[in-house]
Amino acid sequence: MARILPCIVMLSVLFAAGCSFKMPKLGLPRVHKITIQQGNVITQEMIDQLKPGMTRSQVAFVMGEPIFRNSFDEKRWDYIYTVEVPGVYSDERRVSLYFDNDLLAYFTGDYAPTEAKDEAGESSTNVAADPKPGASDAG
Repeated sequence: MARILPCIVMLSVLFAAGCSFKMPKLGLPRVHKITIQQGNVITQEMIDQLKPGMTRSQVAFVMGEPIFRNSFDEKRWDYIYTVEVPGVYSDERRVSLYFDNDLLAYFTGDYAPTEAKDEAGESSTNVAADPKPGASDAG
Protein backbone atom coordinates (compact mmCIF):
# COMPACT_ATOMS: atom_id res chain seq x y z
CA MET A 1 0.00 0.00 0.00
CA ALA A 2 2.92 2.29 0.68
CA ARG A 3 4.06 1.92 -2.91
CA ILE A 4 0.62 2.43 -4.42
CA LEU A 5 -0.03 5.77 -2.72
CA PRO A 6 2.93 7.61 -4.38
CA CYS A 7 1.91 6.15 -7.76
CA ILE A 8 -1.67 7.41 -7.33
CA VAL A 9 -0.43 10.87 -6.35
CA MET A 10 1.96 10.97 -9.34
CA LEU A 11 -0.80 9.88 -11.75
CA SER A 12 -3.16 12.51 -10.30
CA VAL A 13 -0.55 15.22 -10.84
CA LEU A 14 0.06 14.07 -14.44
CA PHE A 15 -3.67 14.03 -15.22
CA ALA A 16 -4.12 17.50 -13.74
CA ALA A 17 -1.20 18.81 -15.76
CA GLY A 18 -2.55 17.12 -18.88
CA CYS A 19 -5.86 18.95 -18.58
CA SER A 20 -4.17 22.36 -18.66
CA PHE A 21 -1.95 21.49 -21.64
CA LYS A 22 -3.44 22.38 -25.04
CA MET A 23 -2.79 20.02 -27.86
CA PRO A 24 -1.68 21.71 -31.07
CA LYS A 25 -4.10 21.57 -33.96
CA LEU A 26 -3.02 18.98 -36.38
CA GLY A 27 -3.89 19.50 -40.03
CA LEU A 28 -2.62 18.66 -43.42
CA PRO A 29 0.58 20.45 -44.36
CA ARG A 30 0.11 23.18 -46.93
CA VAL A 31 1.92 23.13 -50.22
CA HIS A 32 4.06 26.17 -50.89
CA LYS A 33 2.84 27.89 -54.06
CA ILE A 34 5.63 29.60 -55.93
CA THR A 35 5.41 32.42 -58.45
CA ILE A 36 6.09 31.11 -61.94
CA GLN A 37 7.67 33.49 -64.44
CA GLN A 38 8.35 32.37 -67.99
CA GLY A 39 9.68 34.05 -71.11
CA ASN A 40 11.34 37.41 -71.62
CA VAL A 41 10.66 40.17 -69.12
CA ILE A 42 9.12 43.05 -71.08
CA THR A 43 9.05 46.54 -69.58
CA GLN A 44 7.69 49.85 -70.84
CA GLU A 45 11.23 51.26 -70.78
CA MET A 46 12.33 48.58 -73.23
CA ILE A 47 9.44 49.36 -75.57
CA ASP A 48 10.22 53.09 -75.42
CA GLN A 49 13.77 52.41 -76.63
CA LEU A 50 12.58 50.65 -79.79
CA LYS A 51 12.75 52.85 -82.89
CA PRO A 52 12.03 51.98 -86.53
CA GLY A 53 15.25 51.36 -88.43
CA MET A 54 17.09 49.60 -85.58
CA THR A 55 19.15 46.57 -86.60
CA ARG A 56 18.45 43.11 -85.24
CA SER A 57 21.51 43.31 -82.97
CA GLN A 58 20.36 46.66 -81.56
CA VAL A 59 16.91 45.22 -80.89
CA ALA A 60 18.46 42.15 -79.24
CA PHE A 61 20.56 44.46 -77.05
CA VAL A 62 17.44 46.29 -75.84
CA MET A 63 14.96 43.41 -75.66
CA GLY A 64 17.16 40.34 -75.35
CA GLU A 65 16.92 37.37 -77.67
CA PRO A 66 13.32 36.46 -78.50
CA ILE A 67 11.67 33.51 -76.79
CA PHE A 68 10.27 32.36 -80.12
CA ARG A 69 11.65 32.72 -83.63
CA ASN A 70 9.42 31.52 -86.41
CA SER A 71 11.54 29.37 -88.72
CA PHE A 72 9.09 30.01 -91.57
CA ASP A 73 9.08 33.80 -91.14
CA GLU A 74 12.50 35.27 -90.28
CA LYS A 75 11.01 38.77 -90.38
CA ARG A 76 9.15 38.28 -87.10
CA TRP A 77 10.38 37.99 -83.51
CA ASP A 78 7.93 37.16 -80.72
CA TYR A 79 8.43 38.02 -77.07
CA ILE A 80 6.11 36.40 -74.54
CA TYR A 81 6.16 36.93 -70.76
CA THR A 82 3.86 35.16 -68.32
CA VAL A 83 3.56 35.47 -64.54
CA GLU A 84 1.43 33.10 -62.49
CA VAL A 85 0.81 32.89 -58.77
CA PRO A 86 -1.30 29.71 -58.53
CA GLY A 87 -4.83 30.45 -57.42
CA VAL A 88 -4.17 34.19 -57.06
CA TYR A 89 -2.93 35.96 -60.18
CA SER A 90 -2.07 35.25 -63.81
CA ASP A 91 -0.85 37.64 -66.51
CA GLU A 92 0.52 37.24 -70.04
CA ARG A 93 2.14 39.94 -72.17
CA ARG A 94 3.11 39.64 -75.83
CA VAL A 95 5.09 41.74 -78.29
CA SER A 96 5.80 40.88 -81.91
CA LEU A 97 8.56 42.73 -83.77
CA TYR A 98 8.60 42.85 -87.57
CA PHE A 99 11.74 43.44 -89.62
CA ASP A 100 12.19 44.59 -93.21
CA ASN A 101 15.66 44.11 -94.73
CA ASP A 102 17.01 43.29 -91.23
CA LEU A 103 15.78 46.64 -89.87
CA LEU A 104 12.93 47.05 -87.39
CA ALA A 105 9.83 48.13 -89.30
CA TYR A 106 7.12 48.06 -86.61
CA PHE A 107 5.85 46.08 -83.63
CA THR A 108 2.50 44.98 -82.27
CA GLY A 109 1.30 43.59 -78.97
CA ASP A 110 0.26 44.55 -75.47
CA TYR A 111 2.56 47.59 -75.26
CA ALA A 112 2.72 50.93 -77.08
CA PRO A 113 5.42 53.60 -76.99
CA THR A 114 4.92 56.19 -74.26
CA GLU A 115 5.01 59.08 -76.77
CA ALA A 116 2.00 57.68 -78.62
CA LYS A 117 0.06 57.37 -75.36
CA ASP A 118 0.99 60.91 -74.30
CA GLU A 119 0.03 62.45 -77.63
CA ALA A 120 -3.34 60.71 -77.59
CA GLY A 121 -3.91 61.75 -73.98
CA GLU A 122 -2.91 65.37 -74.63
CA SER A 123 -5.08 65.76 -77.70
CA SER A 124 -8.16 64.40 -75.94
CA THR A 125 -7.41 66.51 -72.85
CA ASN A 126 -6.93 69.65 -74.94
CA VAL A 127 -10.18 69.12 -76.77
CA ALA A 128 -12.07 68.65 -73.51
CA ALA A 129 -10.32 71.58 -71.83
CA ASP A 130 -10.81 74.09 -74.66
CA PRO A 131 -13.62 76.47 -73.75
CA LYS A 132 -16.16 77.51 -76.37
CA PRO A 133 -15.19 80.68 -78.21
CA GLY A 134 -16.47 83.73 -76.38
CA ALA A 135 -17.47 81.77 -73.26
CA SER A 136 -15.05 83.72 -71.07
CA ASP A 137 -16.32 87.05 -72.44
CA ALA A 138 -19.92 86.32 -71.48
CA GLY A 139 -19.10 86.88 -67.74
